Amino acid sequence: MPLTTRFAPSPTGLLHLGHAWSAVQAHDLARRAGGRFILRIEDIDETRCRPEFTEAIYRDLEWLGLDWDGPVLVQSERGEIYRAAVQELAQQGLAYRCWCTRAEIENAASAPHDGGPPRYPGTCKHRAPPSPAKPHCWRIDASAAGAPEIDDFVIERKDALSSYMLACTLDDAQQGVTDIVRGRDLAPLTAGQALLQRVFGWPTPRYLHHPLIGTADGQRLAKRNKAPTLAALREAGVDGKALAADLRRGVFPVGFGVLAD
Repeated sequence: MPLTTRFAPSPTGLLHLGHAWSAVQAHDLARRAGGRFILRIEDIDETRCRPEFTEAIYRDLEWLGLDWDGPVLVQSERGEIYRAAVQELAQQGLAYRCWCTRAEIENAASAPHDGGPPRYPGTCKHRAPPSPAKPHCWRIDASAAGAPEIDDFVIERKDALSSYMLACTLDDAQQGVTDIVRGRDLAPLTAGQALLQRVFGWPTPRYLHHPLIGTADGQRLAKRNKAPTLAALREAGVDGKALAADLRRGVFPVGFGVLAD
């Protein structure tokens, strides 16, 4: 199997410098090995994703001089595939429905708080369906899957076609992704994704977690923080191919740089 990397943005806003940094690394790793670089649009959240942001992703990558191989996989077209995977886990006794709200999970006395999201306390693992019926998500039963140290994370959301964890991991397997290049902020997800790969019998890719890009005052770039977008840089007259070349050399626009661990 050829070395295959992917860039898989979610069209919930415009791409910023951090996305370019990640895309360039994934693209170049594949190209140096004579492999494949594929593009995937992760638009399972239909309430936040917008077609105009998808179109902007294509423009930004072309502006950077990054080309991709094969057709673009669009997650919003694959809901039935994700639901079938969830039901397969449920039939094996490895998934259960959860009716808890976020507030209920945060307020649960058994949910430890360590600075991150509270661990799910398993409230619904053996719970009868409430009456009247309430919207529910699906969670993996990590203990039943042989990984009690892992949280029972969501594999199908109440308000979306799937969860990021399931859709991303399934698509990586079906697309033959061998090497995943992504930011260090996503490293904590690796154990859960490896669990899904094991229970489904999917291969486990190599994970390469790169440093994040931030501002001079140490603030991480993020859409929610209104980070300067690639579209804004393009409109300001920046040459996209030159920017990509600078990123390859670890050179960033004034005011930006690699964040310390």
